[in-house]
Amino acid sequence: MNKPIVLTGIKPTGHPHLGNYIGAIKPALEMAKKTNYQSMYFIADYHALNTVQNAEQLKSYTYEIAATWLALGLNPEKVIFYRQSDVPEITELNWILSSITSKGLMNRAHAYKTKVDKNTEVGLDIDAGVNMGLYTYPILIAADILMFQSDLVPVGKDQIQHVEIARDMAASFNHTYSETFKLPQHVVTEETATIPGLDGRKMSKSYGNVIPLFESPEKLKKLIFKIKTDSSLPTEPKDPKQSSLFTLYKEFAEENEIIYFKRRYEEGIGWGEVKQQVFNVLNRELEGPRAEYHNYINQPKILQEILEVGGENARKRAQENLKIIKQRIGLTF
Repeated sequence: MNKPIVLTGIKPTGHPHLGNYIGAIKPALEMAKKTNYQSMYFIADYHALNTVQNAEQLKSYTYEIAATWLALGLNPEKVIFYRQSDVPEITELNWILSSITSKGLMNRAHAYKTKVDKNTEVGLDIDAGVNMGLYTYPILIAADILMFQSDLVPVGKDQIQHVEIARDMAASFNHTYSETFKLPQHVVTEETATIPGLDGRKMSKSYGNVIPLFESPEKLKKLIFKIKTDSSLPTEPKDPKQSSLFTLYKEFAEENEIIYFKRRYEEGIGWGEVKQQVFNVLNRELEGPRAEYHNYINQPKILQEILEVGGENARKRAQENLKIIKQRIGLTF
């Protein structure tokens, strides 16, 4: 019996940061430890073309994402780890899905609606700055998911709609051509769905408030000490649930450390001490992966070989599935 498939992808649109790790990479790696699943991890380089339109930069970001996964413990011998662009069947399925997807569904996609709302606010044409890659972005995501008959897709809360759209497309295809696709389920780790950045908003490259994952200890400390806090006195009790610093701390600390730190918050603790403790724990836990990351970055041929092997494995699965899909729609006999 085939194992249920868990699929996770990350776009190479910038340097990996703590939000990527806590919100996506960490829970995905935890799921990969479960032997009752077949885990698939991909670097969504075609998705990145919407924003990264410099060849060398895209190549660099792709290597960084690959090195990050491996440095944090991803075992390419136990999972399928590949680049999206190494599986051309995905873009072929993208066109097939485009042919059964209504424009109205794309109009309701969050990324497009957000862009339209911003353009409307400043008096621009609603589609100013909108390329077709952005507009049809959810269709390519659906192709990523449905190509491999994915069962579970770990996502942040803001990405749940992507999985729901993929389900809609799968159901529409199944209704039109007969049962072909599984209906994927999203998986959200509630406590780590939204990771705060330096200014308290969600950590995001678009906000410029990220903490790069593998900064040097010196830079890491400086960035942590820049995190926004309130004006409460050191002796005043603080609510750890409302603290972005506590959120970061508990993702890296041991259980007994978290319990102790929570008590310190409730008794009263200065923000300077909080930031120092957050730095100590993060630096301790990232020290080993940081060294591994730089080791991989300095050996791009190893990264290339690992991705090529993963791409071959992913493509074999994609070719088998696409053959069935094309038979269902009448493209093969």
